[in-house]
Amino acid sequence: MQVIVSRGYSDGMAGQQRQGPDVLTARLGYLLKHAQARLTREVAEALRPFGIDGHTLAVLVVIAAEDSLSQAELAGLIGVDRTTMVALVDRLEEAGLVERRRSAQDRRKNVVALTASGRDRLRRAERARARAERAFLAPLGEGEAQALTAALRRLVSDEP
Repeated sequence: MQVIVSRGYSDGMAGQQRQGPDVLTARLGYLLKHAQARLTREVAEALRPFGIDGHTLAVLVVIAAEDSLSQAELAGLIGVDRTTMVALVDRLEEAGLVERRRSAQDRRKNVVALTASGRDRLRRAERARARAERAFLAPLGEGEAQALTAALRRLVSDEP
């Protein structure tokens, strides 16, 4: 098995790639880390035309899926602190992708909602992300890709 990894230190050869030692390819952590890094790079490239990254896409996906979320609730679901979420929502609002408004259920609460432009960008970016993921998983074939996804879902689930 040939595994290509990027050097994690600066020795005048920044950005160069070399073959990883076979002894590491038997380690699950090594494989997961490098698979995730490669997928992240490929998805980032697919999302670049939309002016967003994977983290921003995740925020848009959660806003679209959950009705009437406050910034604090959104931060909790995504796993970032409130200050980071405020800055992220500010940027999304400046880009015209989301808007803050009063909750219809609780006038004391402000919620974050997608704009029409945000829904359109989300739809197009999600298609690009899905294409990038399919291309990443293509060496496995459909059955293996589905099995991998199901296995990873079980591993990250809170349920036994």
